[in-house]
Amino acid sequence: MNAPILFDRQGSIATITINAPHTRNALTPEMLCRLCDAVKSFASDPELRVAVITGAGDRAFCAGGDLARTIPLMSGARAPDDAWDRRLLADPEVMAASGLRDFALHKPVIAAINGACIAAGFELMLGTDLRVAADHASFGLPEVRRAVIPFAGALVRLPRQIPQALAMELLLTGEAIDARHALRIGLVNRVVSPEELMPTALELARTIAANGPLAVQAVKRTVVAASGLALDAGYAIEDDAKRGIMNTEDAREGPRAFVEKREPQYRGR
Repeated sequence: MNAPILFDRQGSIATITINAPHTRNALTPEMLCRLCDAVKSFASDPELRVAVITGAGDRAFCAGGDLARTIPLMSGARAPDDAWDRRLLADPEVMAASGLRDFALHKPVIAAINGACIAAGFELMLGTDLRVAADHASFGLPEVRRAVIPFAGALVRLPRQIPQALAMELLLTGEAIDARHALRIGLVNRVVSPEELMPTALELARTIAANGPLAVQAVKRTVVAASGLALDAGYAIEDDAKRGIMNTEDAREGPRAFVEKREPQYRGR
Protein backbone atom coordinates (compact mmCIF):
# COMPACT_ATOMS: atom_id res chain seq x y z
CA MET A 1 0.00 0.00 0.00
CA ASN A 2 1.31 3.43 -0.93
CA ALA A 3 1.98 5.90 1.85
CA PRO A 4 -0.95 8.27 2.45
CA ILE A 5 1.38 11.29 2.23
CA LEU A 6 4.08 11.34 -0.45
CA PHE A 7 7.18 13.53 -0.22
CA ASP A 8 9.25 14.00 -3.35
CA ARG A 9 12.13 16.34 -4.01
CA GLN A 10 13.54 17.53 -7.32
CA GLY A 11 16.47 19.86 -6.78
CA SER A 12 15.29 22.70 -4.56
CA ILE A 13 11.57 21.93 -4.96
CA ALA A 14 9.56 19.59 -2.74
CA THR A 15 6.24 18.08 -3.81
CA ILE A 16 3.89 16.91 -1.05
CA THR A 17 0.99 14.78 -2.24
CA ILE A 18 -2.06 13.85 -0.17
CA ASN A 19 -2.43 10.31 -1.40
CA ALA A 20 -5.85 8.83 -0.66
CA PRO A 21 -7.82 9.38 -3.87
CA HIS A 22 -10.33 6.64 -2.96
CA THR A 23 -11.58 8.86 -0.11
CA ARG A 24 -11.09 12.14 -1.99
CA ASN A 25 -7.94 12.71 0.06
CA ALA A 26 -9.89 13.19 3.30
CA LEU A 27 -7.45 13.60 6.18
CA THR A 28 -7.25 10.81 8.75
CA PRO A 29 -5.26 11.22 11.98
CA GLU A 30 -2.39 9.26 10.40
CA MET A 31 -2.43 11.53 7.35
CA LEU A 32 -2.40 14.68 9.49
CA CYS A 33 0.61 13.36 11.42
CA ARG A 34 2.43 12.40 8.23
CA LEU A 35 1.55 15.72 6.58
CA CYS A 36 2.96 17.50 9.63
CA ASP A 37 6.20 15.52 9.27
CA ALA A 38 6.42 16.34 5.55
CA VAL A 39 5.96 20.08 6.17
CA LYS A 40 8.57 19.99 8.95
CA SER A 41 11.00 18.15 6.65
CA PHE A 42 10.55 20.82 4.01
CA ALA A 43 10.94 23.63 6.53
CA SER A 44 14.15 22.24 8.04
CA ASP A 45 15.97 21.26 4.83
CA PRO A 46 18.24 24.14 3.74
CA GLU A 47 18.45 22.75 0.20
CA LEU A 48 14.69 23.02 -0.36
CA ARG A 49 13.34 26.44 -1.35
CA VAL A 50 9.73 25.95 -2.50
CA ALA A 51 7.03 23.33 -1.90
CA VAL A 52 4.06 22.31 -4.01
CA ILE A 53 1.14 20.66 -2.20
CA THR A 54 -1.41 18.69 -4.21
CA GLY A 55 -3.78 15.74 -3.99
CA ALA A 56 -3.64 12.39 -5.76
CA GLY A 57 -6.12 11.67 -8.53
CA ASP A 58 -8.36 14.13 -10.34
CA ARG A 59 -11.38 14.28 -8.00
CA ALA A 60 -10.09 16.18 -5.00
CA PHE A 61 -7.28 18.26 -3.61
CA CYS A 62 -8.63 17.44 -0.15
CA ALA A 63 -12.25 16.91 0.87
CA GLY A 64 -11.56 17.84 4.51
CA GLY A 65 -11.14 15.80 7.66
CA ASP A 66 -12.20 12.17 7.58
CA LEU A 67 -15.77 12.14 8.91
CA ALA A 68 -15.47 8.61 10.27
CA ARG A 69 -12.18 8.95 12.14
CA THR A 70 -10.81 12.49 12.47
CA ILE A 71 -13.86 14.61 13.25
CA PRO A 72 -15.35 12.20 15.85
CA LEU A 73 -11.93 11.91 17.50
CA MET A 74 -11.57 15.68 17.76
CA SER A 75 -15.11 16.19 19.03
CA GLY A 76 -14.70 13.50 21.70
CA ALA A 77 -17.26 11.18 20.10
CA ARG A 78 -14.57 8.57 19.45
CA ALA A 79 -11.80 7.48 21.83
CA PRO A 80 -8.26 7.23 20.44
CA ASP A 81 -7.44 3.69 19.38
CA ASP A 82 -3.95 3.86 17.88
CA ALA A 83 -0.69 5.80 18.05
CA TRP A 84 -1.74 8.22 15.30
CA ASP A 85 -4.90 9.16 17.20
CA ARG A 86 -2.97 9.69 20.41
CA ARG A 87 -0.32 11.80 18.70
CA LEU A 88 -2.92 14.01 17.05
CA LEU A 89 -4.56 14.73 20.40
CA ALA A 90 -1.31 15.15 22.36
CA ASP A 91 0.95 17.05 19.96
CA PRO A 92 -0.32 20.54 19.01
CA GLU A 93 2.34 20.81 16.32
CA VAL A 94 0.49 18.21 14.24
CA MET A 95 -2.46 20.50 13.57
CA ALA A 96 -0.22 23.57 13.30
CA ALA A 97 2.18 22.19 10.70
CA SER A 98 -0.36 20.10 8.76
CA GLY A 99 -2.65 23.12 8.43
CA LEU A 100 0.14 25.63 7.77
CA ARG A 101 -1.21 27.54 10.76
CA ASP A 102 0.77 28.71 13.81
CA PHE A 103 3.86 27.07 12.36
CA ALA A 104 6.92 29.11 11.41
CA LEU A 105 7.36 28.41 7.70
CA HIS A 106 9.03 31.22 5.78
CA LYS A 107 9.54 29.30 2.55
CA PRO A 108 6.87 29.68 -0.16
CA VAL A 109 4.23 27.00 -0.65
CA ILE A 110 2.16 26.56 -3.81
CA ALA A 111 -1.17 24.70 -3.86
CA ALA A 112 -1.95 22.68 -7.00
CA ILE A 113 -5.69 22.17 -6.62
CA ASN A 114 -6.82 19.22 -8.69
CA GLY A 115 -10.48 18.93 -7.67
CA ALA A 116 -12.65 19.50 -4.62
CA CYS A 117 -11.00 21.77 -2.06
CA ILE A 118 -13.37 21.52 0.86
CA ALA A 119 -13.35 22.20 4.62
CA ALA A 120 -9.89 21.34 6.00
CA GLY A 121 -8.61 21.17 2.42
CA PHE A 122 -9.81 24.75 1.87
CA GLU A 123 -8.12 25.80 5.10
CA LEU A 124 -4.86 24.13 4.07
CA MET A 125 -5.04 26.07 0.80
CA LEU A 126 -5.44 29.32 2.77
CA GLY A 127 -2.06 28.64 4.35
CA THR A 128 -0.32 28.53 0.96
CA ASP A 129 1.14 31.52 -0.85
CA LEU A 130 0.17 30.82 -4.46
CA ARG A 131 -2.68 28.68 -5.80
CA VAL A 132 -3.16 27.06 -9.19
CA ALA A 133 -6.52 25.35 -9.75
CA ALA A 134 -7.70 22.88 -12.35
CA ASP A 135 -10.76 24.19 -14.18
CA HIS A 136 -13.00 21.55 -12.59
CA ALA A 137 -11.94 22.39 -9.01
CA SER A 138 -14.50 23.51 -6.44
CA PHE A 139 -14.10 25.32 -3.14
CA GLY A 140 -16.23 25.36 -0.02
CA LEU A 141 -16.43 25.61 3.75
CA PRO A 142 -19.53 23.55 4.60
CA GLU A 143 -18.86 23.23 8.33
CA VAL A 144 -21.89 25.25 9.48
CA ARG A 145 -24.13 22.74 7.69
CA ARG A 146 -22.83 20.13 10.15
CA ALA A 147 -23.22 22.50 13.13
CA VAL A 148 -19.46 22.95 13.50
CA ILE A 149 -17.05 25.68 12.45
CA PRO A 150 -13.80 25.86 10.50
CA PHE A 151 -10.99 25.82 13.04
CA ALA A 152 -7.76 25.62 11.04
CA GLY A 153 -7.44 29.30 10.23
CA ALA A 154 -10.30 30.12 7.86
CA LEU A 155 -12.17 32.41 10.26
CA VAL A 156 -9.09 34.61 10.53
CA ARG A 157 -7.37 34.18 7.17
CA LEU A 158 -10.22 34.16 4.67
CA PRO A 159 -11.48 37.73 5.40
CA ARG A 160 -7.88 38.94 5.02
CA GLN A 161 -7.47 37.29 1.64
CA ILE A 162 -10.75 38.18 -0.09
CA PRO A 163 -13.35 40.92 0.59
CA GLN A 164 -15.09 40.36 3.92
CA ALA A 165 -18.62 40.16 2.48
CA LEU A 166 -17.53 37.40 0.10
CA ALA A 167 -15.71 35.60 2.89
CA MET A 168 -18.80 35.77 5.09
CA GLU A 169 -20.97 34.37 2.30
CA LEU A 170 -18.71 31.32 1.99
CA LEU A 171 -18.49 30.86 5.76
CA LEU A 172 -22.15 31.40 6.63
CA THR A 173 -23.90 29.63 3.74
CA GLY A 174 -21.55 26.67 3.42
CA GLU A 175 -22.10 26.77 -0.34
CA ALA A 176 -19.32 25.87 -2.78
CA ILE A 177 -17.96 27.94 -5.65
CA ASP A 178 -16.26 26.84 -8.86
CA ALA A 179 -12.72 27.57 -10.01
CA ARG A 180 -13.62 30.55 -12.21
CA HIS A 181 -15.49 32.19 -9.33
CA ALA A 182 -12.48 31.55 -7.08
CA LEU A 183 -10.26 33.25 -9.65
CA ARG A 184 -12.57 36.27 -9.95
CA ILE A 185 -12.55 36.92 -6.20
CA GLY A 186 -8.79 36.46 -5.90
CA LEU A 187 -8.83 33.19 -3.98
CA VAL A 188 -6.58 31.50 -6.58
CA ASN A 189 -3.92 32.85 -8.93
CA ARG A 190 -4.56 30.79 -12.05
CA VAL A 191 -7.06 28.34 -13.49
CA VAL A 192 -5.74 25.83 -16.00
CA SER A 193 -6.69 22.52 -17.58
CA PRO A 194 -6.06 19.40 -15.47
CA GLU A 195 -3.19 18.47 -17.78
CA GLU A 196 -1.49 21.81 -17.17
CA LEU A 197 -1.99 21.89 -13.40
CA MET A 198 1.26 20.37 -12.16
CA PRO A 199 3.43 21.80 -14.99
CA THR A 200 2.11 25.27 -14.16
CA ALA A 201 2.61 24.87 -10.42
CA LEU A 202 6.12 23.48 -10.90
CA GLU A 203 7.04 26.27 -13.32
CA LEU A 204 5.99 28.81 -10.69
CA ALA A 205 8.05 26.89 -8.15
CA ARG A 206 11.11 26.91 -10.41
CA THR A 207 10.76 30.65 -11.01
CA ILE A 208 10.65 31.32 -7.27
CA ALA A 209 13.43 28.85 -6.49
CA ALA A 210 15.75 30.65 -8.92
CA ASN A 211 15.45 33.87 -6.90
CA GLY A 212 17.54 34.77 -3.88
CA PRO A 213 16.28 32.37 -1.19
CA LEU A 214 16.95 34.71 1.73
CA ALA A 215 15.14 37.54 -0.05
CA VAL A 216 12.19 35.28 -0.90
CA GLN A 217 11.89 34.14 2.71
CA ALA A 218 12.24 37.71 4.00
CA VAL A 219 9.39 38.82 1.72
CA LYS A 220 7.07 36.09 3.03
CA ARG A 221 8.10 36.58 6.64
CA THR A 222 7.58 40.36 6.43
CA VAL A 223 4.23 40.19 4.67
CA VAL A 224 2.89 37.72 7.25
CA ALA A 225 4.28 39.65 10.22
CA ALA A 226 2.98 43.02 8.98
CA SER A 227 -0.52 41.79 8.13
CA GLY A 228 -3.13 43.82 10.01
CA LEU A 229 -0.64 46.18 11.64
CA ALA A 230 -0.64 49.96 11.45
CA LEU A 231 1.56 51.32 8.67
CA ASP A 232 4.34 52.55 10.95
CA ALA A 233 4.58 49.17 12.68
CA GLY A 234 4.60 47.40 9.32
CA TYR A 235 7.29 49.71 7.98
CA ALA A 236 9.45 48.96 11.03
CA ILE A 237 9.26 45.23 10.23
CA GLU A 238 10.09 45.96 6.59
CA ASP A 239 13.08 48.09 7.64
CA ASP A 240 14.40 45.25 9.79
CA ALA A 241 14.06 42.88 6.86
CA LYS A 242 15.90 45.31 4.57
CA ARG A 243 18.81 45.64 6.99
CA GLY A 244 19.14 41.90 7.27
CA ILE A 245 18.99 41.23 3.54
CA MET A 246 21.31 44.04 2.44
CA ASN A 247 24.07 42.52 4.57
CA THR A 248 23.97 39.15 2.79
CA GLU A 249 26.34 37.81 0.16
CA ASP A 250 23.37 37.09 -2.10
CA ALA A 251 22.37 40.78 -2.08
CA ARG A 252 25.79 41.60 -3.51
CA GLU A 253 25.76 38.72 -5.97
CA GLY A 254 22.42 39.69 -7.56
CA PRO A 255 23.38 43.18 -8.79
CA ARG A 256 26.89 41.97 -9.71
CA ALA A 257 25.47 39.19 -11.90
CA PHE A 258 23.15 41.69 -13.59
CA VAL A 259 26.03 44.03 -14.43
CA GLU A 260 28.15 41.12 -15.67
CA LYS A 261 25.25 39.79 -17.77
CA ARG A 262 25.24 36.29 -16.27
CA GLU A 263 22.97 34.14 -14.17
CA PRO A 264 23.35 34.79 -10.42
CA GLN A 265 24.69 32.07 -8.15
CA TYR A 266 22.76 32.42 -4.92
CA ARG A 267 24.12 30.57 -1.90
CA GLY A 268 21.55 31.46 0.72
CA ARG A 269 24.00 33.46 2.80
